[in-house]
Amino acid sequence: MVSPLGTSVAESWQRLLAGESGIKRIISFEVGDLACKIAGQVPSSKVEQTSVAPFDPLNFVDAPRDLNRMDTFIIYALAAAREAIDDSGICLAASDEEKERIGVMIGSGIGGLPAIYDTSINLMENGARRVSPFFIPSSLINLASGRVSMAFGLKGPNHSVVTACASGTHAIGDAARIIQVGSADAMVAGGAEAAVCRIGIAGFSAARALSTNRNDAPEEASRPWDKSRDGFVMAEGSGVLVLEELERAKRRGAKIYGEVIGYGMSSDAYHITAPLPDGDGAFRSMREALRSGAMSADQIDYINAHGTSTLPGDLGELRAVERILGVGATASMSSTKSAIGHLLGAAGAVEAIFSLLSLRDQIVPPTLNLLEPEETFIDLVPLKSKERQVRHALSNSFGFGGTNASIIFRAP
Repeated sequence: MVSPLGTSVAESWQRLLAGESGIKRIISFEVGDLACKIAGQVPSSKVEQTSVAPFDPLNFVDAPRDLNRMDTFIIYALAAAREAIDDSGICLAASDEEKERIGVMIGSGIGGLPAIYDTSINLMENGARRVSPFFIPSSLINLASGRVSMAFGLKGPNHSVVTACASGTHAIGDAARIIQVGSADAMVAGGAEAAVCRIGIAGFSAARALSTNRNDAPEEASRPWDKSRDGFVMAEGSGVLVLEELERAKRRGAKIYGEVIGYGMSSDAYHITAPLPDGDGAFRSMREALRSGAMSADQIDYINAHGTSTLPGDLGELRAVERILGVGATASMSSTKSAIGHLLGAAGAVEAIFSLLSLRDQIVPPTLNLLEPEETFIDLVPLKSKERQVRHALSNSFGFGGTNASIIFRAP
């Protein structure tokens, strides 16, 4: 994982459980004329100083010149993939034949938006001859998967997912199905995003999607389900998992965090950006995940919500969860976007990792800034992390265009 809380899984998880925020004022580009002036950015020299070690891209590319040949979201994907692959041990002593059965499926919502923006300005100011020959391959979304497959010699399915803010969850669920139908033995799957730039912030601000009321208190801006919420906070980073056929993983003695047991998808068929007010699309996505896992709703102990901190989105998801769980439910639900912001196409992958760590550690992370919650019988884990039994964890992701994804993990 690469996130606004740190440049590794352990660092991000530790700070998340401690209730820390990775959301800061933007200093990496001019924000004076932008309505939103805050974001969740990966720690670096271009981000307000924290105690966290900065991300060094040279640890993940072959040579300094390569930094100009790929957009930042690809570098984040390479970094997260390396941590996941090293942790899994799946490439240790793997033969060429075995690598033909290991694929990559990394999604993104927007991909190389900064490269597109910068190249457009360069073209206007300096002419076509100054456009880099690496511009197109540096910004294409599927090049995250392509670069990871090249870096590790993985010759199985080389695929990508583009479903806005559901991309990371769809990538993991689709990768699991690729394994289930026998097209691969293992998949490196997740999401990556690095769209925090002037055009990205300006675009989402114009759509009135971003928080603008707390530019002077960025850590307080992302507040899912709080009645004073006023929009989401854009963020960047990457999350990557290694999925493997269960019996194969057992034979090689793999470290198993959890099992993909259910996966559901649906469409709102309603609006380009707004969710259904009653959350019916989210409900049907969760219902399908439960059906595919042959589970009942009372088996879910923790939900990592999409929970972006928008007025209609949070309420629709909350009503959908109330409907799927039923009155008297004992499950806990939190939004980790309260600490890291919304990583768009990478959000679902990062949140899948947080869900798996909840299974491992039997603790659920908090919803920060939840001081005046919407009325509900659901435990929204306000302000502080909470120890509790977690046997099954469900993670939700929803995207523009009305696309919905839900995935369920079971403790090993």
